[in-house]
This record gives sequence, C-alpha cells and structure tokens, in this order.
Amino acid sequence: MSTVPFRWSKVDVELRPSPIVPDWIVAGAPVAQVAELMRSDDETSFTVVWDCTAGTFDWTYNVDETIHIVEGTIVLSDAGNPPRRLGPGDVVFFPKGSKVRWEVESYVKKVAFFRKVVPNPMTGVYKMLRRIKRWLKPQQSYRASSVSSMNPV
Repeated sequence: MSTVPFRWSKVDVELRPSPIVPDWIVAGAPVAQVAELMRSDDETSFTVVWDCTAGTFDWTYNVDETIHIVEGTIVLSDAGNPPRRLGPGDVVFFPKGSKVRWEVESYVKKVAFFRKVVPNPMTGVYKMLRRIKRWLKPQQSYRASSVSSMNPV
C-alpha cells in the first residue's frame, strides 16, 4: 500500500507513439500518442494523457474509461445515440464493452482515467466491506448525483 497521500502530474509531458488499430480506422490517417501519468498500487486503475490528429475511427473499450478533453474537439457517435460534438472541459464515461466512433476534427488532447472492472465475486466482497466500514464509521457521503441535483442546469 502506498504511503503517499496523493500523486500529481502535469499534462504537458513527453508522449510516445500509440498507434490506433489499423482495422479500426474509418477515414484519414490519425496519429495517436500517449504517456502514462500515474497508476494505482494494485494496478486496477491508471491515468494517461493522450492526443490524436485528424481522422475517424471506431474504438472498443476493454476497460471502463473516463476522459476529460483538454484541447481540440471530437464528434462521438454510437449505434444508439446521435453524434455529439465535445471540446475542452467536457467529460465522458465509456463503460467496458462500449463501441464508439470517434471523429477527430483536427486535433484532440485528453486526460483519461482507466479502471479495470473487478470480477463479480470480488465485487460482492468489496460491497460487503464497504457496508461494514459504513456501519463501523458512519460518515456523510457526497456523491456526484446528489451534488448535481443541488445545481439545476
């Protein structure tokens, strides 16, 4: 277990090539780069900075991924939703198994947080431990849903 209370990084780090699977490319010649910023001690989650030049490609997510767009714009679409243009400041969650079409209009830079999905038997153990912890030490919880409901859009 880490004894460091928190870890931090800037996003202006040196990136290395991270080619998109050629069969996934639909149009253009997108060039992607990536750098890992940090990783959890148990290696179930990690954070990267990623950028990509113009192009259109299909992406299949093998882990949960949350992204925050830092620079540029993209248009995302899937079989069940209309295309949506996103840009700096936007945050998106892609559950494991999602298949999404990305259209990078000219350039995009994102920070991405990945979480490996814990197998179901472990999920039950984890939930049970959380209940025990809450029972032993009650505390007020501020969830995103409860905070967002206080701020009407």
